[in-house]
Amino acid sequence: MARRVPVITRDHVAEEYRTAYDEITSIRGRPPVVGPTSVMIYSPEMALRANRLAEFLAEQSTLPEKIKRLAAIIAARSMDCQFIWNAQAPAGRRAGLSDALVDALRDKKPLPAMPPEDAAVVNFGLELTRTNAVSQGTFQAALDQLGAQGLTEFTTSIGYFRMLALNANAFTIDLPDQRTEPLLPI
Repeated sequence: MARRVPVITRDHVAEEYRTAYDEITSIRGRPPVVGPTSVMIYSPEMALRANRLAEFLAEQSTLPEKIKRLAAIIAARSMDCQFIWNAQAPAGRRAGLSDALVDALRDKKPLPAMPPEDAAVVNFGLELTRTNAVSQGTFQAALDQLGAQGLTEFTTSIGYFRMLALNANAFTIDLPDQRTEPLLPI
């Protein structure tokens, strides 16, 4: 399916929002012409605030990279978002998520055996995205692993990537030609 709105460049942004556009470019290290931000830039101030959150989650979060990527792929899979999945699954593998776990999440298959500390976080993310809540036992197990700050950041990361997935899905953002992940079976 074709993208539903054209990509806009700085020249297409109203003068009063060019500062926001420029700050997003600075945060991302490139103009927002690909991915969900290329849609969100239609509301430059909103896109800027979302990118500030992204910057925090990427650079100042207390979470290990592996857990950050886990949040992203759980969110992507929960939203059946091909774009976010294909951007985040390879990064998750590079960060140390096992191929067996990534593949099981992708294919909605039984999860592989994991150390209890990993299982606690995975189970929290899956339960939250499937039911929009978590049981006390699931919550406590994840809290024991990540602490209150880490669990808050993990939960917020899932929400952030679900927001991106909504934009990618609604506006039908195209997948990159050089993708390495199989498509999500939907």
